Amino acid sequence: MEIVTKTKWAIDPSHSKICFKIKHLKFSNISGNFREFDANIYTRENDFLTAQIDLWLNPASVDTGNEQRDLQLKSADFFNVEEFKVINFCAKDYVGSRQIAHYQMVGDLVMKGITHEIRLNVEFCGIMKDPNGNEKAIFTINGQINRKAWGLNWNIVLESGDLLLSEDVWIECDIQLIRQS
Repeated sequence: MEIVTKTKWAIDPSHSKICFKIKHLKFSNISGNFREFDANIYTRENDFLTAQIDLWLNPASVDTGNEQRDLQLKSADFFNVEEFKVINFCAKDYVGSRQIAHYQMVGDLVMKGITHEIRLNVEFCGIMKDPNGNEKAIFTINGQINRKAWGLNWNIVLESGDLLLSEDVWIECDIQLIRQS
């Protein structure tokens, strides 16, 4: 009988980013990130296709580099941070081969009390030791969601008939995990 060890991982916040971007005026992008996030992550040994991931982020920590825009994103027009304090993602399945470093992670994204399944593309960059001897697993994660599915409907119709903001939001994450003892 094979004994499988459960491994706990923690996000290294100083080397990780959870970012987004959205089209503005049809051609340019507005980008931002969330400064506060964490997760409970467990794998069977070093097999990330077995990962149990429960990630949360604080929508009030949104940062686009523009204070007025950040206030609007925190308002009821978007994240409604007074009522909804957490955005949550729980992984539930992985689609891909154990032989390659690219796969999809399937999970439930909960925003403003609304849950939808999403698929994110994952690039597993490997496991290595940092200069302090910490064992780290490194990932690039990206995907696309339609913000209206979570009730993020605010928009303005421009004189041209186009919308100020696209409905699609691109998610881009660079994540370093630290193996916990």
